[in-house]
Amino acid sequence: MLSNLMSWQITLPVALAAVVIGYLFGSIPFGLILTRAAGLGDVRSIGSGNIGATNVLRTGNRKLAAATLLLDALKASAAAWIVGYFFGQEAAIIAGFFAFIGHLFPVWIGFKGGKGVATYIGTLLGVAPIMVVLFAAVWLAVAFTSRYSSLSALVAMLVVPVALWIFGSEKVAAVMAIMTLISYWKHRANISRLMDGTESKIGAKG
Repeated sequence: MLSNLMSWQITLPVALAAVVIGYLFGSIPFGLILTRAAGLGDVRSIGSGNIGATNVLRTGNRKLAAATLLLDALKASAAAWIVGYFFGQEAAIIAGFFAFIGHLFPVWIGFKGGKGVATYIGTLLGVAPIMVVLFAAVWLAVAFTSRYSSLSALVAMLVVPVALWIFGSEKVAAVMAIMTLISYWKHRANISRLMDGTESKIGAKG
C-alpha cells in the first residue's frame, strides 16, 4: 500500500497544468460575487468575514447561501473532472486539491477565502464520488446528535480519509488527509469555541 502511495505517474507539465487550473477554478469567490449581485454588499463585512456559504447565510438569504454552497463545491468538482478527462486520475486529484487551496486563499481578494468544507466535498465528488455519501451520512449523524454544524464537518473530514485508505484509495486518502488538516487549521476558532462550549448550534438565534 505504501509503495502504491509513493508511485505517482504524472509528468511535471501535467502536474503544473492541474495546479493552475485547479487554483483558478477554486479561487472564484462565489459567495462575494453572489451577495454583491443580489445587492447585499460585501459578505466579508459581516459575521466571520469569510466568503463561504455559512457566512452568506448570515445575510438572511437562504437561497443565496445554498447557491454559494453548491457553486463552491462544483468549482472543485469541475476542475477535477476537466483535468481528469484530459490527463487522468492523478492529475484530477491535484486539481481538486488546488481548487481547495484556491478557495481558502483566493488571489483576487487578498488570499482571504472560506474554510473549505464545500470545496472539500466538491473535490470528493470529483475524485471519489461515493465518499460524498459517507461524508453526508457522518455529517447528518453528528449534526442530529450534537446540533453543531462545525463539529459535524470536522468529524466527517476525519472519517473520509480513513475510509478511503481502508478501501485502497491511498493517493486520494493522503491528499484528503492533508486537506482535512488544513481545514482544521482554518476552523481553529470553531474548535476553540467547541472546547469551551460557546460554539453556536444549528438553529440558534443570533
